Amino acid sequence: MTTTLITGANKGLGLETARRLIEAGHTVYAGMRDPDNGDAARALGARVVALDVTDQASVEAAIAQVPELDVLVNNAGVQGPLLDVDDVTADDMDTVLQTNVVAVVRVTKAALPLLRRSANPVIVNVASGAGWPRYLHDPDADEFPFASIQYPASKAAVITLTVQYAKNLPGMRVNASDPGYTATDMTGHTGHQTVTEGTDATVTLALLDQHGPTGEFHDRRGRIDY
Repeated sequence: MTTTLITGANKGLGLETARRLIEAGHTVYAGMRDPDNGDAARALGARVVALDVTDQASVEAAIAQVPELDVLVNNAGVQGPLLDVDDVTADDMDTVLQTNVVAVVRVTKAALPLLRRSANPVIVNVASGAGWPRYLHDPDADEFPFASIQYPASKAAVITLTVQYAKNLPGMRVNASDPGYTATDMTGHTGHQTVTEGTDATVTLALLDQHGPTGEFHDRRGRIDY
């Protein structure tokens, strides 16, 4: 049996990832800040754990409830307020980086001892095409009109973190996924993809065996070339 921990799994992409991995036979621990909001995950058969990725004690307490771990999906993230460039402050940036970047390091570090005991350890970091400079430059890309400063910068950092973790953890499959422009609360449900389409890359990467790629960035069509 494969055991998976997903952060930010109470709704949207995290919840759909939980549903699909349970369907694939995984035992899924659904991490979320408020377990009282976990009824949808429980209905799928997930084991709900309180997990605030920005709080060290919460992360440690959550990991302590997971007896074994094969797959870690760092899904939790925030967009932050959409501000004009003149209004973006260092505090605005820090808030997004703490959740989207620093928390990936916090949760991954706490999970590494369990992952190292797995015969097939996998880490998937949910990033975004908004963190990919080529897309931000391309007028035909969904990401091009997105003028936010904080969120794209944070997701660019997640992609780089992924590459560096993969280099430092050669026995693990460590990859980043791009959900694409998906209809979730974060996009105001304006995205043209369903949450199932938006989780295609994450689920595919979570199901890799030890012969799969590592240190790569994938969307639902496959590897995104540099």
